[in-house]
Amino acid sequence: MEASHQLILLGSVLVLLSIFAGLFSARLGAPLLLVFLGLGMLAGAQGPGHILFRDFPAAYLIGSVSLAIILFDGGLRTDPGAIQRALWPSVALATVGVIATAAIVGAAAVLLFSTSWIRGLLVGAIVAPTDAAAVSALLHLRGLELRARVAGTLELESGFNDPTSILLTVLLVSLLLAPAPLTGTHIAAQLAWEAAGGGAFGVLGGYLLLALINRVEATPGLYPILALAGAGALFGGAQTAGASGFLAVYLAGLILGTHRHRATQIINQAFDAFAWLSQIVLFLMLGLLVAPSDLVPILGPSLVIAVLLMLVARPVAVALCLLPFRYSTREIVFISWVGLRGAVPIFLAIIPVLAGAPDAAVFFGVAFIIVLTSLIIQSWTVAATARMFDLDVPPLQQGSRLDIDLPGQLGEENTVAGYRVEAGSRAVSRSVEALPIPPTASVLVVIRDGIARGAASAPPLAPGDYVLALARPQDLTLLDRMFGPRPERNSPEERGLLGEFSFDGMTTLATIAHLYDPAAETDRSLTLAEFLATRFDGRPAIGDRTRFGAVELIVRDMQGNAITQVGVELDPAPEHPWRSWVRLFNWWRLR
Repeated sequence: MEASHQLILLGSVLVLLSIFAGLFSARLGAPLLLVFLGLGMLAGAQGPGHILFRDFPAAYLIGSVSLAIILFDGGLRTDPGAIQRALWPSVALATVGVIATAAIVGAAAVLLFSTSWIRGLLVGAIVAPTDAAAVSALLHLRGLELRARVAGTLELESGFNDPTSILLTVLLVSLLLAPAPLTGTHIAAQLAWEAAGGGAFGVLGGYLLLALINRVEATPGLYPILALAGAGALFGGAQTAGASGFLAVYLAGLILGTHRHRATQIINQAFDAFAWLSQIVLFLMLGLLVAPSDLVPILGPSLVIAVLLMLVARPVAVALCLLPFRYSTREIVFISWVGLRGAVPIFLAIIPVLAGAPDAAVFFGVAFIIVLTSLIIQSWTVAATARMFDLDVPPLQQGSRLDIDLPGQLGEENTVAGYRVEAGSRAVSRSVEALPIPPTASVLVVIRDGIARGAASAPPLAPGDYVLALARPQDLTLLDRMFGPRPERNSPEERGLLGEFSFDGMTTLATIAHLYDPAAETDRSLTLAEFLATRFDGRPAIGDRTRFGAVELIVRDMQGNAITQVGVELDPAPEHPWRSWVRLFNWWRLR
């Protein structure tokens, strides 16, 4: 009993330390996952904490549960539009991209470690996948928002690439222990079952879970538990059947997240907490597992492999997969750089240890060094890289928003959101009719001094007013920025208002040139919608922006694939010097 009490105390203290260390380090811009991992190393057997933890079976179990929760939460938070914009590019990255990365890294490992091809390729397979936990922390926990197609590609790839990487790892471990000929047909069949089986479990299980939540009458606190148990059952069932449980839970979360139901808010809020706890526990545990002294002999070659992975293998694989989909050069370069490695490679490195493979500790050490290097270099610089290539959009600033679920069919397409008008917000001193909000959103009520007024009779808005608005879920981002505090001038947040003025998508470029820049050169007979669609290869998304003379045009609203509203930014931020080189390379590539 005494040991149990001490274990509870120790675990709670470590989690508390992780939270406070994360809050402190966030002020310095340090990646939170790196903080959790470092704290685990400090608490380990060779750190000040002197905690001896070498239970790899327990680590595999904890890692499986944590990753399943993180992936389910990632599915809940994935933008539904990402599926239309980035499904097939993400599938290409999750299959061809993983195999190409593993092959390039494997060849480097063979040369650097003077080892066999099977061992080298096993190193490549372990470190090839991007990590859902790292991507989730980057996109959601750090408040970084990217252009829709880029963010969707990164999120979907990290959710889809586990079947390929796990299959490659298991096959290569099997070959290492008991060499046997494997035909391409056999490998393809196994990969197909991993993907198809995981997909079937995820889709069917996701809709079943959705139906259960909508039919079961329960106290609100039970719905997150129902979702958690359902995700666990899907993961365990798919893994038991030899399919990909990771893909299954991601797809189930995606289905649940793209359909509004009676417990949308409470499940999303609960899984935000579940995902935080899972990431803390997962990275603490992985830090406890490693012995720093074991990393010293392999540090040099591992760092070389990490550099080759970041600068050669990943860029080659991304370019190979995304060029056919007409991604721009800056998108390809950025997606290459944000191929974050996190818990998944270290988790995969546990498989050779559990299988009793010779020199399994080497695989674990190499994976750990590569993950550490990725978290230090890539995660720390990704925000600056996004700004450099103009691929960032303002972070979601929910501020004082209160979401109100609507029942039935209305709740599937719309939501009611309540706002407190903040001092200095863009809405202050504007009448309701003058608010630059999408045509699909409307202000229902304005409340001042406890008195509710309809939108037509409400006075100009003032700080402290409360507003109830009816809007589509995709409109809430703009409303958040409209009623929230106004950022500093020329900051990414300020530039992200989607334009100071709004025009219909059918407005011609000649009209904009006449108003703002008569010297602008282009085909002025084009409409704004046609011009922007051309600039973004026929796949525009809300938030995409491009220069037109002295102004910047921004996709403000869309209906399906058609641009309906375009914003105009009169004072765009200065262009980063690197972008002229990117445009030059794009011109050369498209000749």
